[in-house]
Amino acid sequence: MPLPLSILDLAYIGKGETAADSFAASVELARRAEQWGYRRIWYAEHHNMPSIASSATSVLIAHVAARTSTIRLGAGGVMLPNHSPLTIAEQYGTLATLHPGRIDLGLGRAPGSDQKTMRALRRTPSSADSFPQDVLELQGYLTGDSRIPGVDATPGKGTDVPLYILGSSLFGAQLAAMLGLPYAFASHFAPAALEEAVALYRREFKPSAQLAEPYVIAGVNVITADTREKAEEQFLAAKRNRVSLLLGREREFTAEEADMILESPAGQQILQMTKYSAVGTPGEVKEYLGRFAEHVGADELITVSAAPDREAWLRSFELLAEVQGLVPA
Repeated sequence: MPLPLSILDLAYIGKGETAADSFAASVELARRAEQWGYRRIWYAEHHNMPSIASSATSVLIAHVAARTSTIRLGAGGVMLPNHSPLTIAEQYGTLATLHPGRIDLGLGRAPGSDQKTMRALRRTPSSADSFPQDVLELQGYLTGDSRIPGVDATPGKGTDVPLYILGSSLFGAQLAAMLGLPYAFASHFAPAALEEAVALYRREFKPSAQLAEPYVIAGVNVITADTREKAEEQFLAAKRNRVSLLLGREREFTAEEADMILESPAGQQILQMTKYSAVGTPGEVKEYLGRFAEHVGADELITVSAAPDREAWLRSFELLAEVQGLVPA
């Protein structure tokens, strides 16, 4: 069996596009990914980012789920400190009731925003301190074993929506191991602690009702094209876009300005974020992903393509599915 491959769709809003264009593209990708044989698509909660449209993950999932048939859909993830566990249980319980057996719920503790936006979300830096307890409370609502007597999630109770812990540090690995939950590492943008976190997770994992053995999903950037030159062209454009996203504030850099910044210390930090990137022809990408999965000990890879060109973006996932031998469920 080929290694399961999934997709993290950032629902990006390209140049000259609107949020509606982004959502249409997400639906198109999901429909094709279903045919190509990808296991799941996740959407990440981000706020106050003009180029990312996935702020309301449950609403976007509902939209895509209604226009697909079999592919699993979920959050990768919901930033739980931004919400009450009961609200998330009701939202994802509703999704699971409408689309049985197709909904995942990945959970993170980062704000998914900057300090100013954090205040607008009515949360404080200390909100993350209760993350482990909030995960357990949420789990109780979904399994029908509420930790608050007299309070149930309707819909939600008994839907057993599978939970995944997301992380980029040892904290998430330790929590996922302790709770016996699958662990998804954000190595597509925060690669530093990948090996150490996965080793800790596997070493300390305790079986649970949801999961008997450790299960690791690792994020990896992928841009594949018919020629290496085309793939490298899209990868460079993606890195330039990331400079504007992370450092541009209220402005967008020209290609020349972005290239200069990429050579600076700040730019080198941005380049380090893309450490795990498979870029090239289908054969080259397949070889890279095989080495990466073996190195990490991943049970599944969740792929991210930041190719700015929409056709190149879709083509990248198509070529990857073909070369990996994916088969529709």
